Amino acid sequence: MAGDLTRIPFGRTDLQVTRLCQGTAFRTLDRSQDDGRALEVLQHCLEAGVRFFDSANAYGWGGSERLLGQALQGAPEDVVVCTKVSPRREDRQDVVVPFTDSLLRECVDRSRQRLQRDVIDLYLLHQPDGTTPAQTLCARMQRLIDAGAISYWGVSNHPPEMVEALLQAAETAGTSLPVGVEDYLTIGGGALTDEGKSRTRWYRECMLPLLRGAGLGLIAFSPMDRGDLAPGRQVEAGSPLATLCEDLDAVAGELGVTRSQVCVAWVLHQEGVTSVLGGAESPEHVDEMIAGTRLHLPQKALESLELASDRYADAMESTA
Repeated sequence: MAGDLTRIPFGRTDLQVTRLCQGTAFRTLDRSQDDGRALEVLQHCLEAGVRFFDSANAYGWGGSERLLGQALQGAPEDVVVCTKVSPRREDRQDVVVPFTDSLLRECVDRSRQRLQRDVIDLYLLHQPDGTTPAQTLCARMQRLIDAGAISYWGVSNHPPEMVEALLQAAETAGTSLPVGVEDYLTIGGGALTDEGKSRTRWYRECMLPLLRGAGLGLIAFSPMDRGDLAPGRQVEAGSPLATLCEDLDAVAGELGVTRSQVCVAWVLHQEGVTSVLGGAESPEHVDEMIAGTRLHLPQKALESLELASDRYADAMESTA
């Protein structure tokens, strides 16, 4: 299996990434170098051919980055690393601070040290700071590129209007454009927007067209909808979630695959998705994610899954 994973460009960059991006926001594993299980997962990813990894300074406040840095020692040179910077203070995580030049420089240098990388391939603003104008943000990210600290930048958890404002600001100022985003996208979409709309439905209607038009890359996280769709999870009988799981299992049964593989494949079949961000916490789960990236969904299966997704979205919105 090693080295056999398809790679595609991330957006309009020269970064060649695998369709699976392994994350380090572990739920049950310790985000530190002391947890041999987490290190085993990352090393298995490398052996299996995964060449795209995601972290953040807020994951264990440096712990995940240090772990990933250790795992990547001696790794192939074609590995692409994405990490994110939070607008929250490490010593007071309830406090949101602006993305100032000094904050960004301090955070990127710490991330580079923890990851043991001279240059970070893809550096994302983890959430909006709520205050810094788009043009100012673009100028500050350009300075990180000019300093040789990062190759490309983008955003995570930013609404479409903010992404569009950043694109326009960068174009006007002549600075480097954001090249991609990292966002929540899953067939389930149990999470709702503030207006009570299915996040999955909203994202497909509002964000995906913007990303396609601008040529941005997309790292889509939570293919198993925060674990709600994981096989073996206890689900209330007769609930919308139970119905969705039954629909997924029906498609999986027809194709002779697993529910997890179907969930991953559905995400990657959405036009505009570059990679699915997996949260595998065992080598076996890594292999499941990889199998999902290789699964082609026939048109009949896609139509069945579309109906299942819409039915679930309707049910979620009706309770908002």
